[in-house]
Amino acid sequence: MSGANELAEIVSMTRELVQHAANAKRGTIALSPEMAAYFMAETPVAKADVAVPEIVEGAQIPSVIPPLVQVDTSGLSAISSLDELRSVVAGCRKCELCETRTQTVFCDGNATAELVFVGEAPGADEDRQGVPFVGKAGQLLTDIIVKGMKMRREDVYICNVLKCRPPDNRDPLSSEKERCKPYLVRQLELLKPKVICALGKHAANTLLRKDEATGRLRGKWHQYHGIPLRVTYHPAYLLRNPADKKLVWEDIQHVMRVLSGEEEPFVELGSAE
Repeated sequence: MSGANELAEIVSMTRELVQHAANAKRGTIALSPEMAAYFMAETPVAKADVAVPEIVEGAQIPSVIPPLVQVDTSGLSAISSLDELRSVVAGCRKCELCETRTQTVFCDGNATAELVFVGEAPGADEDRQGVPFVGKAGQLLTDIIVKGMKMRREDVYICNVLKCRPPDNRDPLSSEKERCKPYLVRQLELLKPKVICALGKHAANTLLRKDEATGRLRGKWHQYHGIPLRVTYHPAYLLRNPADKKLVWEDIQHVMRVLSGEEEPFVELGSAE
């Protein structure tokens, strides 16, 4: 990557972090004196049309953002096994999340499963244990699988868009999703599931290349490279909105009927690339 492109990449990510903090209504962002001077200067970035929080010059930054690495997907197609892909993911340093993670979180379940659940990102419990969906939201997902679907957790495959935990369990940044997406794409290529269930907007929009709320995407079938895909609410959302469990159960029933051959999914042409 050239020096100019690298600088542009860093500036782009910094703008996104600033926008995220603004949306979260944080009053202060800590920047180094150099970065503070850069953003105070008369540059196109400084004039960006965003609500920029107060910048404190010289404030302490808790961690150093590692050098960014351009996303290179050319080698992933040569990976022929999930174990090999897991090893590559474990050494990933394509974004700053590698500095704050305890470990990467690749998957849980059966690699020959017909059903794949795709979530958003690991949380604190997942980061510690290295397994997706083991916290409170994970217990709810397990209940859906075991009590609702009458299957074992070992009968399905569970993974996330991001393989590293975002600090403070914040929402994934679009730049982080773009850097991690090639791993998920190759993961699904190797799995070849019969059905994909996307849990929440981040998983759904990443797979379908859309930008819509979960409520607008659920209730119908989509396709991901010819694979039927059903969108439903993330278990973490259900912990805050238990009344919507009935909507998730409706979605899960459709998934079960397709798995059993009782339902032919309506695949929306062009809903995924």
